[in-house]
Order: sequence, then structure tokens, then C-alpha cells
Amino acid sequence: MATQHSRSAARLMMAPAVILLLGWMLVPLIMTLTFSFKKYLPLRGGDLGWVGFENYTRFVTSSAFWPSVVATLAIVGGVLVITIGFGILLAILLNQPMWGQGIVRILVIAPFFVMPTVSALVWKNMFMDPTNGLLSHLWRFFGAEPVSWLSEASMTSIVMIVSWQWLPFATLILLTAIQSLDSEQLEAAEMDGAPTFKRFLYITLPHLSRAITIVLLIQTIFLLAIFAEIFVTTGGAFGTRTLTYLIFQRVLEAQNVGLGSAGGVYAIILANIVAIFLMRIVGKNLDA
Repeated sequence: MATQHSRSAARLMMAPAVILLLGWMLVPLIMTLTFSFKKYLPLRGGDLGWVGFENYTRFVTSSAFWPSVVATLAIVGGVLVITIGFGILLAILLNQPMWGQGIVRILVIAPFFVMPTVSALVWKNMFMDPTNGLLSHLWRFFGAEPVSWLSEASMTSIVMIVSWQWLPFATLILLTAIQSLDSEQLEAAEMDGAPTFKRFLYITLPHLSRAITIVLLIQTIFLLAIFAEIFVTTGGAFGTRTLTYLIFQRVLEAQNVGLGSAGGVYAIILANIVAIFLMRIVGKNLDA
């Protein structure tokens, strides 16, 4: 059992890391809060003083605010449905004995290690280009007119690109969970004559509930801040401007740091609301 002296020594040794971590998080947050109450235009006069809640009012009453929130939630929801659905399917397939199983698993997981910017460029130029893209050639092969994906189906395109990046993560977590499933339960159900679908529905899926919860929470946190894929592909046009991209436009394009900082505070509030909602709905699975 740890003594009072050893616990004090442990706290002392951990203190520098904790202080550094708190500083890393708190300093940017405090600066954002400070700028959100100021009119700060770097190229048009600099710090013009305090304006109170004017930036918050301007940002939330902007015609672009609510569409950006809806676009953000739509992308997050679409990516979660695809990655969890196909992640379960891929995890089950990868758990089956096959030749070259290790190589196949590496190939499936590989897209997760590709930078978002590179991934978006590959999809934009290699797959979704309306003239020379692989999807355009496929459409012509079947006698259909090629689709200009990034303008005619922009939201679908963003969801596809982001899903391709995050599917390996979901597959890896779910595969690990499937491998921990007691095979005797499945064998007993099979001997009792339970069909494959019912074995999946009543044994495999409940066992995956905690893993699905983890995937849901982690992906949601990161997807709420999606930016690079939109910047590289649509530039926020065609209804794909998320809240993060709107903040970018206000800070860098409009050179209004105060207005962008207010948007950053709104983004933090949105992220916390979504996180609390998810924890209330599915967080109980973590304690099961």
C-alpha cells in the first residue's frame, strides 16, 4: 500500500506535466475568450477596444451561422452511420480465417494514417474529377453521364471522403471487441439452431455496444472540428461550410479576430452539448 510520503512524491513528480498540460489548454482558451469581447482587426486598426457581447450577437445572427451548424451535424451524423455500419461488417469479415489475413488488415487500416489534406486531394483529383476521375470513367462505362461530385453532390462527397479516413479506426476498435467475444456462446447458439442473423443480433451486437460507444464518442469529438477536407475540396461552397470553416473565414479571410473568437466559443459550446447528449444516451454502456 502506498504511504503518504510516496503519494506526495508522486504528486510532486506529476506536477510539471499537469501544469504544462493545463497551460497548453487554458492559455489559448483564455485568449479566445478575451478576444471575443474585443473588436480586433489586425490589418484594419488592430485592437479597437472592448465591445462586450457584440461579436457574439453578430456571429449568431449571421445568415451563415445556422446553416453551418446544420452542415456540421449532417456531416458528423453521416460519417458516424457509415463508419459504424461498415466498421461492424468489416470487423466481422476480418475476424474470419483467410489467406493473408495480416496483410488484409494492414491494408484496411492504412487510410487512417493518411493526412486529411492528402486524402482529400486524392479523392478530389483521382476519384471525383468530372473529366478524368475514376468515378467518371465508371459512369461512362455504364452509359451514364458523369457527376460533378463536388458541386452536384457536395455533402455526399465530403461524407464519403471523411468516412474513408475514419472507417479504419472504427474497424480496428470493433475488430478488437469481436476478438474478445467468447466463441463458446456462438457455438452453443449455432448448435441450438439459431440462424446467423439472430446470432449477430442477440450475441455479437450486444457485445459490441461498448466498442460502438467508444467509436461514437471519439469520432464525434474530432468530426465536429472537420476543416481540411472542406478547405481542399469545396472551399465551403455548395452547402458544405461547417462551423469550423465559418470561423476560419471570419478570422483569416475577413481579418476579424474578435468575431472569429466568438465563433470559437460557440463551437466549444456546441461540442459540449453534443458530448453531454451522447454521454447521456450511450455513456451507460461504458459502465455495463
